[in-house]
Amino acid sequence: MSANTPGHTRGLKKTHKATIAGVAALGAAALTLSLVPGNGSTETEPQALSGTQQVAWSYNANSPQAKALAASVTEQHATVGLKAKQEAAAKAKADATAKAAAAAKAKADAQAKAAAKAKADAKAKAAAKAKADAKKRAAAKAAASRSVARTPVFANNLDGWIREALFIMDKHNIPGTYNGLHKNIMRESSGNPRAINNWDINAINGVPSKGLLQVIYPTFKAYHIPGTKFDQYDPVANLVAAANYAADRYGSIDNVNSAY
Repeated sequence: MSANTPGHTRGLKKTHKATIAGVAALGAAALTLSLVPGNGSTETEPQALSGTQQVAWSYNANSPQAKALAASVTEQHATVGLKAKQEAAAKAKADATAKAAAAAKAKADAQAKAAAKAKADAKAKAAAKAKADAKKRAAAKAAASRSVARTPVFANNLDGWIREALFIMDKHNIPGTYNGLHKNIMRESSGNPRAINNWDINAINGVPSKGLLQVIYPTFKAYHIPGTKFDQYDPVANLVAAANYAADRYGSIDNVNSAY
């Protein structure tokens, strides 16, 4: 059966149902029934209606009953509309609340995920740094061990001083030989590391020559090799600085055969 079939109200909205109910009540309250008897009868008692008899219905829109009914229907319409609006507003508010809660949860989850990732990254970085530091320390220790193993022990005498000076000169690419150093040592100081010249022009100028190769302070300072003692009287430091100066000026200590 169609929803528009007379008497069938199952598919109607609340506002339609209210209107039909109002009209039904209006008809019951405001209609006046006129019976038109047949054959001109004046009987006051109602007679049974025959098929030829007519029922006349009249409706007065200005009657108090009709006005009251119309006001009631209008009020019902307003009430139904207001209720529908309230329900729609409540649903919209609930939807907005749910949406906001979902957004807040998503944000919190994202923040928690980011924090966990940052923590994991920091932990991994710290572990990598610790590993790199440990590897660096191990390499430094191994290098130190190799260096100690490769560094020979030199005697504390003229032969040992010359050999140690040659060892350092080789590391710094300073040319020179054992014989080149030895011959100049013998001429300048006779092998005495505490030798000093107090009578030549350098001494007169306040910078006497000192040590195995009789180096003056300005020359020693300019050609000193880091890693050796900063002391003109130290035999190894004196030899290396003098050989460095001779290499710069003469090409090698081996080329020096007189005062230089």
